[in-house]
Amino acid sequence: MDTTGRTSFRRRSPAADPARKAGPAAQAGPLGLELTRSSYLLLSAFLLTLLLLGYVWWPLAAEYLAYIDWSRPLWNQLDWLLIGIFAAMSVLIMVGADLRTDVWILAVGTAGGLVIESWGTQTLLWSYYTAERPPLWIIPAWPIASLAIDRLVRLLGRLAPEGRGGRWARVAYWMVFPAFYSLMLAFVWPTVGRSLTVMALLLCALLTATPTNHRLAVLTFAAGAGLGWFLERWGTTRLCWTYYTEQAPPLFAVLAHGMAAAAFWRTSLVAQMVWRRLVGGPTAEPGAGADG
Repeated sequence: MDTTGRTSFRRRSPAADPARKAGPAAQAGPLGLELTRSSYLLLSAFLLTLLLLGYVWWPLAAEYLAYIDWSRPLWNQLDWLLIGIFAAMSVLIMVGADLRTDVWILAVGTAGGLVIESWGTQTLLWSYYTAERPPLWIIPAWPIASLAIDRLVRLLGRLAPEGRGGRWARVAYWMVFPAFYSLMLAFVWPTVGRSLTVMALLLCALLTATPTNHRLAVLTFAAGAGLGWFLERWGTTRLCWTYYTEQAPPLFAVLAHGMAAAAFWRTSLVAQMVWRRLVGGPTAEPGAGADG
């Protein structure tokens, strides 16, 4: 935070980052982002999580594998969209990894994902093929996606110019977020009498009305919605989950990933600020490299 109370999102110098100085020299990544020791720790944790999910929920994995016809070429039966999503997120979470920041993203993503899935499945806005409300096996996807979105925001920050005074970001913000809120209101209206829906609407209204960084909010929304399209396309066309509108996927669901990403980012900043005041000392901020 600078002396005016505004959040600073300048990129940290690798030389000033103790986590990146430790161990072997960092390997250069795309657009100047790096692979660090934390990169391999995160990838290992991701793969371990997949193995644990497969072990604990083996009946679901076995049911999925039962669809494979071993008399036909396996190549033609692979789910290339799912493989592509996993491959992309595996690469993204490794780029520019920093555990000081990523631990906050993982924690907020896990808690936020549980809240969102509980809201959606309890109100029947969407349902899973297992009829769980919510299924615990879907929760780990949220923190992993949150890490991937953080990396996408950094990349977008290097590609999108800040512009004179950030005017384009302010204009884009007040076009995108109120429009999404209108779409959200229409989509969730059948459940507007439920307390969970009311809380979700109030939270989104509060976040929309109190922007802290227009540019980073727009970039985060774009990154979340972009990744969300692939996730929703896979989940709804494979009937892993189904929305009450039976669209595959509904536009709201895609854009809601952008809003969720923005909410997680804001929550992470607040959590770090509280932690800083409790224990003292600087804390890295999510999306700190977005300004290039």
